Amino acid sequence: MPSPHSAVLVEGIKKSFGDVHALRGVSFEVPRGTVLGILGPNGAGKTTTVNVLSTLLRPDSGRAFVAGHDVVTQAASVRRSIMTTGQYAALDESLTARENLVLFGRLLGLTKQSAKGRAEELLRQFDLGYAADRKVSGFSGGMRRRVDIACGLVTRPEVVFLDEPSTGLDPRSRQGVWSLVSELKQQGITILLTTQYLEEADVLSDNIVVIDKGTVIAEGTADQLKERTGGSYCEVVPVQLADLPRVFNVLMSLVPPEYITETGHDRLSIPAQYGAQTLAEVLRRLDIARIPLADIALRRPSLDDVFLALTGTRAEDEESEQASVAS
Repeated sequence: MPSPHSAVLVEGIKKSFGDVHALRGVSFEVPRGTVLGILGPNGAGKTTTVNVLSTLLRPDSGRAFVAGHDVVTQAASVRRSIMTTGQYAALDESLTARENLVLFGRLLGLTKQSAKGRAEELLRQFDLGYAADRKVSGFSGGMRRRVDIACGLVTRPEVVFLDEPSTGLDPRSRQGVWSLVSELKQQGITILLTTQYLEEADVLSDNIVVIDKGTVIAEGTADQLKERTGGSYCEVVPVQLADLPRVFNVLMSLVPPEYITETGHDRLSIPAQYGAQTLAEVLRRLDIARIPLADIALRRPSLDDVFLALTGTRAEDEESEQASVAS
C-alpha cells in the first residue's frame, strides 16, 4: 500500500497488446503536491502508462495506486479523484465557456445552483470572465485549453493528468498553461505531465521519469539528469567555418582530442571542468592564435542532451515526426 505522502505509486506494471510489449515493469512514485514530468520517444509507453493510471486500460500485472486507490479494484474511486486533459480540448463548441462549465458540473453530480456557483469561481480563477458568454468555437487555442482545464476542476481532483497540454499553442498561450500548472501545484494538486517540449518539463517538473521501450531508464530532477550527461562545457563558434580545424588544434593542446566534440556544423565544445577558468583559458589561447570568434560560451547540458544520451533520439526529431504524422 502507498504511504499517506504518496499520490501515485506504480509497482512493476506490465501491459502488452498481442506481441507488442508496451510496458515492461514500470515503477515510480509521485509525492503529493508535486509535478512529475514523463518523457520518452514515440511508442515508449508514456500514454499507456497514463491510460493505466486513469483506469482506461487494465494492466496485465503489477500494481498501481492513485490517491490511495487501486486502479484495478477501486477504479471508480480513482476516477472520482482525478482529472485528465488530453492534447485537444474536449468542449462543446456550440456552448459558451460558462455553459460548458455548468454542464460539466451537472454531469459530475452538482446541483444546478452549485454548478453555476462553481462556474463563476472558475471563470474568475482562469481570467475568463470577459469571455464567459462567448461561444467556445470563437476562442483561441490558449483560451480553449484554459476552459478545458477549468472544466476538469469543477470538482477538485487530487491528481491531474496533463497529456501534452501545450501542443499546438503559440508561445504566449503556452506560458499561460505553464502558469495554470504552477497554480494547481500551489493548491496542493499532484500533476503528471507528459510533454514533447523539454523546456516545459524542465520548468514545471519537480521530478522527471524517462521511459523508453516500456521501461523506466532514468529518474530524477532535471539537474540530476543533466549531471548524468556531463558537467558544464565550453562551446566555441569561429567566424569562419574554415577555421574549425585550427580551433580543434588549439583545444587539443588543452584537453585530449577524444574530449572535443562537434555540437553543430559550425562549432566545437570541450568539457569545462573548472568552469569560468576553462572559458578564460580557451579564449586566451584562441586570441593568441588570432582566430576570430562569432561566439564563445560556457553552457550546461540541456534536457535535450539528456534525451539524446538516454534514448538516442533528439526531442526535436520526435516533434517533427509527430507533426508529419499529424499532417
